[in-house]
Amino acid sequence: MDISVVIPLLNEEESLPELLEWINRVMQKNSFTYEVILVDDGSTDNSWMVIEKLRENNNQVKGIRFRRNYGKSAALNEGFKAAEGDVIITMDADLQDSPDEIPELRSMIVNDKYDLVSGWKKKRYDNKLTKNLPSKLFNAAARKMSGIYLHDFNCGLKAYSFKVVKSVEVYGEMHRYVPVLAKWAGFRKITEKVVEHRPRKYGVTKFGWNRFINGFLDLVTIFFMGRFGKKPMHFFGLWGTLFFVFGFIIFLYLSISKFFFDVTGLTQRPLFFFAILAMIIGTQLFLAGFLGELISRNSPERNNYLIDEKLGV
Repeated sequence: MDISVVIPLLNEEESLPELLEWINRVMQKNSFTYEVILVDDGSTDNSWMVIEKLRENNNQVKGIRFRRNYGKSAALNEGFKAAEGDVIITMDADLQDSPDEIPELRSMIVNDKYDLVSGWKKKRYDNKLTKNLPSKLFNAAARKMSGIYLHDFNCGLKAYSFKVVKSVEVYGEMHRYVPVLAKWAGFRKITEKVVEHRPRKYGVTKFGWNRFINGFLDLVTIFFMGRFGKKPMHFFGLWGTLFFVFGFIIFLYLSISKFFFDVTGLTQRPLFFFAILAMIIGTQLFLAGFLGELISRNSPERNNYLIDEKLGV
């Protein structure tokens, strides 16, 4: 199969028929074999009834329905599990992403051998104050922390090779960080393509300000797990040792001052309490690293590594 189109959705009953007709038109024009996986993330309108009707008219349409709303990341993760195409395209269901971009996105994966192509909505029709400005700040922070220089991590229109979507697990608010997850999994051929951003035709946006806060926290999680997930002692042990040694040096200085130079008593000096605090924090960090290492070594995932190819094995 050439293409799997994975579309997470929430209360998009009005846009789905038009979107599916558009996708079908593009696929037929380019003679692609395809499937469209619609993941209903707990819609409260008639979205699932629309999906059932679309399935009756087109066997390429497949549906997954959540019992309640879990979020876009959960929807993408289930869609990725079900996808069978050589190239996986993700897009939003609100008609703000254009299916006309699909042939070129596929070409960049198949012919140019990219692992992942992220859309860049260079010209946007969203509110500049509530969406565009926060999005720019968020993307700047994501570029700095991840080392992946994409202009628009938030863009739902992306293309992936089959290997990428079967190698990453998307959860929390991680959907915007699939490029980062792919990079940590060893897929480094990542690029972007300027895509059309269309004004919303039906309904209202489903995302609020909290997505930027949650997104930033998830970025920190990805950064930490990618670098220290299998070696937590390298992080906690290092900082624990530094804190403890720093506190011990201060304590040693105060002790020498007390017993050799007859300076004010230890407990009467603020530095004494600072030294004790530093040593306690250092000990706690070291123990956290030690416990993390024990958990990591006993995890069934401790020796799961992504192997690209084997010869003679």
